[in-house]
Amino acid sequence: MTDNSTTSRRQILSSHQTSQKIRRIAFEIYEENFEETGIILAGIAGEGYEFAKRLANELNDISPLDVQLIELLFDKNIHHQSPILFNQETQVENQVVVVTDDVLNTGRTLAFALEPFLKVRMKKVQVAVVVDRSHHLFPVHADYVGYSLSTTISEHVEVILSREEEEGVYLK
Repeated sequence: MTDNSTTSRRQILSSHQTSQKIRRIAFEIYEENFEETGIILAGIAGEGYEFAKRLANELNDISPLDVQLIELLFDKNIHHQSPILFNQETQVENQVVVVTDDVLNTGRTLAFALEPFLKVRMKKVQVAVVVDRSHHLFPVHADYVGYSLSTTISEHVEVILSREEEEGVYLK
């Protein structure tokens, strides 16, 4: 049986290309934070967390940074701010945190994800995304971008990092 959602989508980045983009972002993060002893990668639940895990692996390969990985758990589909929970206890005060997500579209999800880091004194908070669609409605920009893609508002960008057989970036 053929799934209509897979037949009506076009691959923008292959698995290999996506991996190259993630590796390049890891180098950029290390270059920007080479004087630090460690950083925290805070991935938004779902593909944002998968992206953070991949970045953590790359950073561990290329740098001496102590990389801590946390998952930001909240409901992205409700219209008001839902509570944001960490999947583990982590001390974030006076740390460098890179918040990661798969796609930056309007900036709403990332604006919500930054909330717990605004309540404590941070050394630095940065944002990394696989794809930036540039439809920003919130004052959020990404410090690290794998791929910038101009799309119409009706198009949908899907980043798949959690299923190896389909890994890549797709436009629907």
